[in-house]
Amino acid sequence: MGGRQQALDDRVLLALLRGINVGGNKVVPMAALREVAVGLGLRDVGTYIQSGNLVFTTDRPIAIVETSLEEAIEHSFGFSVEVIVRTAEQWQRYAGGSPFPDAERERPNKLYLGLSKRRPASGAEATLRARAQAGERVEVIGDAIWLDYPSGAGRSKLTPAVLDRAAGSTVTMRNWRTVTALAELLRAKSRS
Repeated sequence: MGGRQQALDDRVLLALLRGINVGGNKVVPMAALREVAVGLGLRDVGTYIQSGNLVFTTDRPIAIVETSLEEAIEHSFGFSVEVIVRTAEQWQRYAGGSPFPDAERERPNKLYLGLSKRRPASGAEATLRARAQAGERVEVIGDAIWLDYPSGAGRSKLTPAVLDRAAGSTVTMRNWRTVTALAELLRAKSRS
């Protein structure tokens, strides 16, 4: 029974919206996003900060949830937004530790987890490392693209467009602080 209690509810999911509420573009108020999600039949809906992190419970397959959210967001707000969904269990693995523990401690706001719509293309890590010119460190582990930007992401050549091309599909990123905060939110939702 002890191991069973540790398992997370596989119906608890996290949807990551790419590129909303940045510089006044693609504005999606979190209250309105929650309403859209509830309108789709998602349950126990919550959000975390304004960058588009939606936590919820559903029995629907991930691919259907992604498509449904993308269509509903476009219908409700008038622009397209790509949505990447992961399970609570997947997210706990990411939050279990990055390949850069020094960055976790010293600069958690400059350590990023990048997740792509599809599994990163073969060679993505080598492509990104070749573009790293400001001391950035890159590791691709499974479906996770880990990026340490010691000088900050703003001046890096590892831009969202470069990440998308290297991965072969849309990538959205969250910093280490957000990764760990979302992990706690997902754990709490799995226990409720």
